[in-house]
Amino acid sequence: MSVKTFDPSGWTLETALLMKGDRTVSVCIPCKNEAGTIGDLVRLIEPQLLGTLVDELIVLDDDSNDGTSEIAVEAGASVVHIDLVHSLHGKGEGKGNALWASLLASTGDIVVWIDGDITSFSIDWIVRLVMPLLIDAEVGLVKASYERPSHLGGGGRTTELVARPLLSMFFPSIADMQQPLAGEYAGRRSMLEAIPFATGWGVEIGMIIDMASVFGPSSLAQVDLGVRLHRHHNLETLAIQAAEVAATVLARTANPPTPVDTQPTLRRKSGETLLLNVGERPPVNTLPKLGVVGQFPDDARK
Repeated sequence: MSVKTFDPSGWTLETALLMKGDRTVSVCIPCKNEAGTIGDLVRLIEPQLLGTLVDELIVLDDDSNDGTSEIAVEAGASVVHIDLVHSLHGKGEGKGNALWASLLASTGDIVVWIDGDITSFSIDWIVRLVMPLLIDAEVGLVKASYERPSHLGGGGRTTELVARPLLSMFFPSIADMQQPLAGEYAGRRSMLEAIPFATGWGVEIGMIIDMASVFGPSSLAQVDLGVRLHRHHNLETLAIQAAEVAATVLARTANPPTPVDTQPTLRRKSGETLLLNVGERPPVNTLPKLGVVGQFPDDARK
């Protein structure tokens, strides 16, 4: 297998702390209107991990209007608003834009991302995602693998119907990644900062393709996290997600079907045409140092 698969048996918080040394770890949770879940998520991480394995816990508020930011602060996270990044680098939108912003907002040598709508989270997830980066210096990105119970409304539909077939056809060396679109993963900052971030739903699949392209397939790893539960998207939303994932993969093939100056669209059966979010944010290591939010004064964070 090209993608390294790690067995987490026997890994504990104590093991990770022994391996950590002087390296720093940031946990970033990009959120847009996740008031119903973000408080519980932060309260699980903050008392047990912040100040031990985790050096900073950041919620990147992607213009929420439901009190997500205030709940996250009360629970113990540092909150950075997306407008802070936009003030430096221009306005963007989409999940990938928020992830890129959180990379700028954080300072850890290792960055862990967790989706803000997770309801099955355990602190073991962070330990398991971080450990391969502490063990293997060649690894740059560790993706979660897990079970997504279909009897609770499905899961992984875009992965199985779009992402996996396209990876198998165009990027077979990394097609054994079990959950290429997983929202839980960890990366080595020095390597993450060398790749671009797709701004829309294609961010995760673009990230693994670009990491493999720049650093080789052996820079990718995966580790089992058990069972993952979260809020499921309806088919209309999944259609947009699937189209942006497909467009992101095809743009990275030898002969992209869409000219670089043409924005792909999704045509609904109703005849409605939607522009897809297939923009990119540049590698962070190409930005001027002044543009790194992590170097802003503390009062830039709530």
